[in-house]
Amino acid sequence: MYDIENLTVAYDEAPVLENISLRIRAGEKAVIIGPSGAGKSTLLKKLYELRQEHCAFIHQDYALVPQLSAFHNVYAGRLDTTKTFSNLLNLIRPQDLAMEEIQPIFQALEMGDKINERVSNLSGGQQQRVAVGRAIYRHSAILLGDEPVSSIDPHQAGSVLQLINNSSPTVVLAMHDVRLALEHFPRVIGLREKCVAFDLPAAEVDESVLRDLYAGE
Repeated sequence: MYDIENLTVAYDEAPVLENISLRIRAGEKAVIIGPSGAGKSTLLKKLYELRQEHCAFIHQDYALVPQLSAFHNVYAGRLDTTKTFSNLLNLIRPQDLAMEEIQPIFQALEMGDKINERVSNLSGGQQQRVAVGRAIYRHSAILLGDEPVSSIDPHQAGSVLQLINNSSPTVVLAMHDVRLALEHFPRVIGLREKCVAFDLPAAEVDESVLRDLYAGE
């Protein structure tokens, strides 16, 4: 899926990522961790740019339309692949076929009773689950997510991560919750000071490795 060699990304001539080399194969589940400012979000955005046509993306700020219902926000995940007439019909009133496809996603997210709720009326955690549902509904080969469970109750975050991992063949997330990251992802990529500090199986990421990664934070 990705074969990156010596990637450098700069904004206004200031480097945000430096000499990143990374290979991600189809079917891998990987998580990116590291201190604030290490470049996690920038790396995810670059991965999205490189394979945009094959990706779904869960934004850190959710990127929802607050005036629309939870259903319509999830349905928007496939707007570009659905005929305009069908999109208009579903905007006016959710059609049976779309509802049959989307309702199980809401049930899996434990939000079955919120499917018709206006997004602006939902809590932050509920809005984040809607953003997750939209990415799942896209059925992409690659799912990328920037802190996709940061606002979700810890008791539900694990099941949402499991749902994400089951929804697409290849998954790459950036996460700040190290415990959850190690529990749900077999591969861990550590970023520090704009560079890859390590790329290891989760079983090899011990306290010493994490202490070096987050030193000074």
